[in-house]
Parts: sequence; structure tokens; C-alpha cells
Amino acid sequence: MKLKAFAKINLGLDVVGKREDGYHEVRMIMQTVGIFDRLELKESSEPGIHVSTNLSFLPNDENNLVYKAAKLLMQEKGIEEGLSIRLDKHIPVAAGMAGGSSDAAAVLVGVNKLFHMGFSTGELMERGVKIGADVPYCVMRGTALSEGIGEILTPLAPMPDCHILVAKPPVNVSTKFVYENLCLDTIEKHPDIDGMAQAVGRGNLLEIVERMGNVLESVTEKNYPVIRDLKTFMKDRGALGALMSGSGPTVFGIFQDLSSARKACDDLRKTEMARQIYLTAPVNRKTESEKGDV
Repeated sequence: MKLKAFAKINLGLDVVGKREDGYHEVRMIMQTVGIFDRLELKESSEPGIHVSTNLSFLPNDENNLVYKAAKLLMQEKGIEEGLSIRLDKHIPVAAGMAGGSSDAAAVLVGVNKLFHMGFSTGELMERGVKIGADVPYCVMRGTALSEGIGEILTPLAPMPDCHILVAKPPVNVSTKFVYENLCLDTIEKHPDIDGMAQAVGRGNLLEIVERMGNVLESVTEKNYPVIRDLKTFMKDRGALGALMSGSGPTVFGIFQDLSSARKACDDLRKTEMARQIYLTAPVNRKTESEKGDV
């Protein structure tokens, strides 16, 4: 079984409080984009879960979320057959694009089908939150309002057509570090998440972009100025808006005009600001009639 695990960006990210258990309460507008990892799942004659990847620094044991996802379902259903998982990573790692969570979500969907477990999408999402807060969204995909710690999801209308330039600078950002250094009391401006959700419903790209914001930039930009530089670079070359995704350091720019997006992409490749650069587009949720593949 072959699957694609798609990346996400945050069109809006607000942190509204901190819970007693240490998790932060968030309100976000999430969007799937067309950058993806490839996974191949097949039954194995050897018992246990066997993970291999194209990147030597990725773990192939329980420290990999794909292993955790497979184990979660297989233990619940008492599956004793062996499972082989091949993961080819293309989504930037530690980049604020939910690459690991998306891989885990794809494995939940794939293992469910491979072993005929019969879980509904909602049931997979309920189990996914045990692996990570972004996993339920990555099972669902598309455009969504995300609340709580990220597990309370409300599907939204599809994002309007546009072109998205994505750039991952050559730095790695710890999500834990960003949240630990976030000072909620000093945040002067919070993104208009409700207004953005309404703009998405109207299909108005300009109104969506006008409301883009990410409170985590207050921490990450201060420590990594290249994020601010990338946003300025994209906007100077025709992006309607640019924002850091998640806790960073990935930056994306929204373009209405394809030629401007391509030129910005070409210009960016000539700089040293980013090593991983993609020109992509929104991936919206499939209709029921289109759900033939994983």
C-alpha cells in the first residue's frame, strides 16, 4: 500500500492560554499543501514493526511517529502479523509543517485499511491525538479551524486557488523552546482567527491574507532574523502576504500570480537564505466521491 503524507501550513496561529498540564490552548487556521512524504506499507513475514527511511538521522524504532502509529492500532486490534514501513521524507524536518504528524496520520489510515480494522475517520482522529496534537488534523486534511491543543477541529470551506512559495532556512527550531519562551502577557496583537474563518467561507483570498498572523513569530523571529528576511523577500516580489508556519522556521508566501511566484522562487534559489524551497498550492479535502485512494 502506497500513501502520501501531506504537509500543512498555519494561515493563522493564536495562543490563548496555558493549561495546568503544561499544554497551550491554541486557535489556528490550518491548510494542507502539496508537499508530501511517500510511505509504503506491506505485511512482513518477520513479526514486529520494521521502519526504514531515506534519511540516516531519522529513528527507525519507537522514537519515530510512524512506528508509534502502527503500534497503537495493531496492539488495540491484537494484530500479530509483521509490518514493513518504508518512509521517504521530502517535507522539511523540524520545520513547523507537521511532517512527522502527517506521516503518523498516513500510517493510521494505511494500517486501518491494510488489516481491515474498520475504524472510521473520526475514530482514527481520536486515536491520533495520543501520538501528537497535529495528528487528528493530518488525518482529516484540508482547511480547518483547530482549537484546544489542536485536537478540536472544525472543517472549513476549501481555500481559494493560489500559489504558495515555501522556504525552510538552514536552522532548526525547537517547538518546546518557542512555547517555553512565549510571553502571552506581552503579545500586543492577536490574529483575527474568526475573521479569517469567515473570509475562508467567502472564498476571498485577499481577506484571508490580510488576517494572517502567528503569535509564535514573537519568539522565533527574535532568535532567527532570517525568518523576517524571508517574509520581506517574498512580499517585495509580489506575495500578497508572508508568514512563518507553526513554531518555524519555515516561511511561506501567498501569491495570486503564478509568474510572480515562479520568479520569486527562482530569485530565492540564488540566495543562501533557504536550502529547501518549494512552489506549491493548497490541497483541499476530497469530496466523498473522490475518496478512492489513500
